Amino acid sequence: MQRLLFTPLTALLGSPCLRLLVPRVAPGTQCGCSCGIRRPLRPGQYSTISDVALQPGRGTVSLPSKAAERVVGRWLLVCSGTVAGAVILGGVTRLTESGLSMVDWHLIKEMKPPTSKEEWEAEFQKYQQFPEFKILNHDMTLAEFKFIWYMEYSHRMWGRLVGLAYILPAAYFWKKGWLTRGLKGRVLALCGLVCFQGLLGWYMVKSGLEEKPDSHDIPRVSQYRLAAHLGSALVLYCASLWTSLSLLLPQHKLPETRQLLRLRRFAHGTAGLVFLTALSGAFVAGLDAGLVYNSFPKMGESWIPEDLFTFSPLLRNVFENPTMVQFDHRVLGITSVTAITVLYFLSRRIPLPRSTKIAATTLLALAYTQVGLGISTLLMYVPTPLAAAHQSGSLALLSVALWLMNELRRVPK
Repeated sequence: MQRLLFTPLTALLGSPCLRLLVPRVAPGTQCGCSCGIRRPLRPGQYSTISDVALQPGRGTVSLPSKAAERVVGRWLLVCSGTVAGAVILGGVTRLTESGLSMVDWHLIKEMKPPTSKEEWEAEFQKYQQFPEFKILNHDMTLAEFKFIWYMEYSHRMWGRLVGLAYILPAAYFWKKGWLTRGLKGRVLALCGLVCFQGLLGWYMVKSGLEEKPDSHDIPRVSQYRLAAHLGSALVLYCASLWTSLSLLLPQHKLPETRQLLRLRRFAHGTAGLVFLTALSGAFVAGLDAGLVYNSFPKMGESWIPEDLFTFSPLLRNVFENPTMVQFDHRVLGITSVTAITVLYFLSRRIPLPRSTKIAATTLLALAYTQVGLGISTLLMYVPTPLAAAHQSGSLALLSVALWLMNELRRVPK
């Protein structure tokens, strides 16, 4: 009877697959003699999964804290990747003017696309009732409508995938007890932000479906709502990536000198500047401001265009005047690349780990690549491939800035 009970259990606990989940015993924790006596393990050390206590009454294995952190860190890294995909796909949807093709929002019902000709015609007829068709696309064919509809559909379905990627694993890890008290708060906030994103996306789309009898301008979503939608997505991306890198990257015990403190503060400020520059791109996209003054470095024939302050009151120009919006984006972009250049040279003046120096160099290279993409996009009147690459470059910059900040983070005593 003992063989029947304990042989399978012994085989399970000794299997190679389960051993991979936990750290191996450090060298020197077992004596070299053949007596089989082991030295006491330090707290947090495990030789095999069998050394981890089975929680009584639950029948589940509690992972060591470090192993659980790695699992959660990798999950959040994947989640941040899905958010990046949603931001890029959303940018392409905006560039192809596809965002107003789906005039309804249903969480479950709209997951099934039209399949028959009758269903497509019914969907097209709904679209024809709204300003974008009446003013901009009044000669659109059904085949052309299908293209923009599928673009928006892909963006919405990807958003649902992002929600599942966060919520389902979060519930599983919570139940398994793999989240610390601090991580529980962060994970709850991230899942809440994902749900808020979906509601904010529909709130943004609604602004482009409203009838405006006094306006014959091209129908578009509110640039304020677009900026809020993009900004919350960037916050979700940065928070997920930061938490992931904090769990996965080793902590460097750097000497707390005045130079390091200055570098750390400057890195945080530079990352904030990159975030603000990316956010200002939402106003550029929302107002089609990339289609005015397609020259560089001057705007037309002057450094400061005459129509920079045409709106009243003065503050409206910052958010509603396409000329001012493009001007602001240029200034922020130039300031960001200048700050990144200064950050690179500051990082060369103090001894840093190799990985930290690689992060600083990568950030510098990406910054100048992003500037090249931005100027090319402007001079060529915003072609979709270049504009999409420019938008993706802002995410890459943010990613490496967060990587560098993690490399420089203070090690708790």
